[in-house]
Amino acid sequence: MEEIFRLGEISCPSGVLVVVDGGHLGLWSGERSPAEIDPAVLGVDDPATAADVRGSVDFAVVGPDAPAAVRGFGRQPGDMLHDIPASRVAELEAVFAEHCRTAGLDARLEAVPGREPHAHRARRTAAGGGGGFLMFGLPVVAVGGVPRDRRLPVRASRVDFGDGIGPRWSEMTVRMSEARPVSTVRLGDIGVDRARVLFGDAEALNDWQHDEPVDGLADVAFWGAAAEEAAAVFGAPELGEPGEDGVRGWTGLAVPRAIEKARALQGWKEERGLRMMVDFRPHSHHWQVMRQVRASDVESGTVDIGDARLLCAMTSWGDGCFPVSADLDATGAPVAVRVSFSGASE
Repeated sequence: MEEIFRLGEISCPSGVLVVVDGGHLGLWSGERSPAEIDPAVLGVDDPATAADVRGSVDFAVVGPDAPAAVRGFGRQPGDMLHDIPASRVAELEAVFAEHCRTAGLDARLEAVPGREPHAHRARRTAAGGGGGFLMFGLPVVAVGGVPRDRRLPVRASRVDFGDGIGPRWSEMTVRMSEARPVSTVRLGDIGVDRARVLFGDAEALNDWQHDEPVDGLADVAFWGAAAEEAAAVFGAPELGEPGEDGVRGWTGLAVPRAIEKARALQGWKEERGLRMMVDFRPHSHHWQVMRQVRASDVESGTVDIGDARLLCAMTSWGDGCFPVSADLDATGAPVAVRVSFSGASE
């Protein structure tokens, strides 16, 4: 039996909605070139690999047969090729040229000066009818025509899948109007690597602070087998956050003090070979929304950035590649945007 739950509301004053892994928004370049994103955010610490990432190239496909050429190539969603590492550029150009020659298509790759910022990718994709693009290899979906002047409800359907799986979300839906849908289009897939999905206004994402605190403060949390012993040694109280029973730590510390405490805890744990998780939590937008997620029965939370409200929710399936579709009315305007989880690849 299907159950419907209200996760919250979003608002989208730019009219362009982005559906993305909420745990990876530290990668979003906004109006800046993606080349300005530190490869360390991608987990890259090898200098040679970092230089390869920084030197990446974005390609537009040009020529009379460009649409057919990029569709047939099938390497990436959308009508451009993004984030090609410097070491792979010559190889890709040769493979694409051979693809066009074999198919009898008149098209070529043209490097985009300075790369294409993620906000530009979202707007361009939305203007083309909606679809997918890559953000450092992570599939993202954008759709336009979203109502700008009101809050939009986000609901989730939960089904008991049985066979040891149990109740999980089957889909999450942003409802945009009560018009009757006459068609459904597949927009693309979102890649989720941090078990959470975020629905957010494309312009508001430019002001998203993923790791930097918005108030100069941070929390330190720890839990696990050695937590009680650590609490006694460091004089740490219960954290006192909803949904985090048994978690110890401190809230609302100045960032330097929080870093000092987190390092001390981590060093103490490692010296003794003890089992304990230590979590440093700067008061960023990501922290704000995840604080609500941990306290929520439906594992969702919202954050306001300017006039926009963004919503993040846990998938209940963990990581995976999940399809996104849009229901359209008779004029082609979106009635709803839906992320489907049942049957998706994990």
